[in-house]
Amino acid sequence: MKARWIDLSEAAAEKQDRQFDTWLAAENVEFADEAAKAAYQDRVCMIRDAIQMKTIPRRVPVCPVAGSFPIEYAGISWHDAMYDYEKLARAWKTYHEDFEPDAYHAPRIIAPGKALEIIDLKLYRWAGGGLREDQEYQFVEREYMTADEYQDLIDDPTGYFLYTYFPRVFGGLEALGKMPLLPPIHEIPMIPSALIPFGMPDVKEAMAKLSAAGDEVHRWLASVNQVSARIMGMGLPGFAAGFTKAPFDVIGDSLRGTRGVLMDMFRHPDELREACERITPFMIKCGVAACRAAGHIMPFIPLHKGADTFMSEDQFASFYWPTLRKLIIGLADEGIVPQLFVEGAYNKRLEMIDDLPKGIAMWWFDATDMAEAKRTVGRSNCIAGNVPLDILCTGTTDDVTGYCRKLIDVAGKDGGFILCSGAPLQGAKAENVKAMIDFSKSYGTYE
Repeated sequence: MKARWIDLSEAAAEKQDRQFDTWLAAENVEFADEAAKAAYQDRVCMIRDAIQMKTIPRRVPVCPVAGSFPIEYAGISWHDAMYDYEKLARAWKTYHEDFEPDAYHAPRIIAPGKALEIIDLKLYRWAGGGLREDQEYQFVEREYMTADEYQDLIDDPTGYFLYTYFPRVFGGLEALGKMPLLPPIHEIPMIPSALIPFGMPDVKEAMAKLSAAGDEVHRWLASVNQVSARIMGMGLPGFAAGFTKAPFDVIGDSLRGTRGVLMDMFRHPDELREACERITPFMIKCGVAACRAAGHIMPFIPLHKGADTFMSEDQFASFYWPTLRKLIIGLADEGIVPQLFVEGAYNKRLEMIDDLPKGIAMWWFDATDMAEAKRTVGRSNCIAGNVPLDILCTGTTDDVTGYCRKLIDVAGKDGGFILCSGAPLQGAKAENVKAMIDFSKSYGTYE
């Protein structure tokens, strides 16, 4: 298939350069010394060159995804990590000091357990919230949105989430279902009736819970920001900032659920497509806002339901790719580079997704054939991946270095490549993680 990609628009390219420059400058980072500052800037430049498909950089950046590995490596429990923020911070600092990857992943995936308790989150169970203290949190999949509510979501996404979805997924916020519709409140006669719910005891209680949960998140955030500053001060840039999602996954993961969205592709196809379109601008704004606030360039975007084994190529082309592509282009137009974590395999999707401007995205592959990824999307956009978690968990150090050697030879040829683990590192052997990082740094040079 002939490549369809074109150059990024001049305005978008200028925005991207400014955003990269902001990330490189790290004006709010207090570096340990000049050597740490130089190391930080060198690593940012390597990642930037890979993303922008520049001439061959000095070496392949090595950025395995920590996941919950720092918790395991530190010997603390999930309960410790979610409730004792100082232990969480120490675990993250120790991991980055001992392994020295080229970028760090902040512990923002380890949510504060106390805040989740206060609002009575129903979407997950966690250590201290229905699971043992040593268990990783688990998603509770249900149909939190019914099929006959598509039009409500399409008409007013914000109102739907506030008045209908939140009372279902936050047990402590059921009273939000009494909140007034906001658009009609534009004349004085409408104001008294709009204020009635705010005087109700259960609504007041819900607001108090939100305030208490917010206070807890601020305590958690203070520890997370402090350890992030220390790690950046060591010379390690963050690998991503913020989070957004493919519009189909917003619907399919936490609203309709897997069974529901699969049925909707047959029973409610038009409503599903329209809902994905309606959600797309919100997902663009979410990614842009996070990167602007952090002075970063890449929001993390996990692609959950687009894999080869989940839907057919025709379904991918009809339901998944159109709004994912709009999300990618929308972010790129604002100078933001989406970090697309392709969970599972996209071996049947590679030609289709090779339909983007050059140098606007990073495709981080899990189980996709990296030689084919290099031949297709790797011609125009950075690819990353994909040291398998099974090798890191059960293999030897020789297995790991052998895979990394082949990966660098194939996917790293002529640049445009970042070496990552195929999935977050939980369960990996410490010696294998060390071998992956150290070997790839020494072998993946272009000089």
